[in-house]
Amino acid sequence: MNLIISGHHLEVTPALRNYVVSKLERILRHFDQVVDVKVLLKVEQKREKEKRQRAECTVRVKGSDLFAQSAHFDLYAALDALVDKLDRKVVEHKMRLQSGRFGISKRDAVMLAEA
Repeated sequence: MNLIISGHHLEVTPALRNYVVSKLERILRHFDQVVDVKVLLKVEQKREKEKRQRAECTVRVKGSDLFAQSAHFDLYAALDALVDKLDRKVVEHKMRLQSGRFGISKRDAVMLAEA
């Protein structure tokens, strides 16, 4: 897996890089066919302070690209929300790959995942 972490208007410190890597391990636990991950961390100059820190991520997996973004007052909270969104998208993609071949309905696929 290739991992690119970049920052706009922000320096990516080793602590921040380690935090991103530790959070992205959760995605690899669900789906091992990840080819490339690009993470963009940025601070926007908005007047509203609530959603100033943004985190965006593009995950290239076998078959498609998955994109998610999150904004929050705290960059670490934005990363947590981003990884939650990506995790859901990766699990949905994996279920789509598995159930598409055999014609299992989405409801049955969700029930199989919970079991």
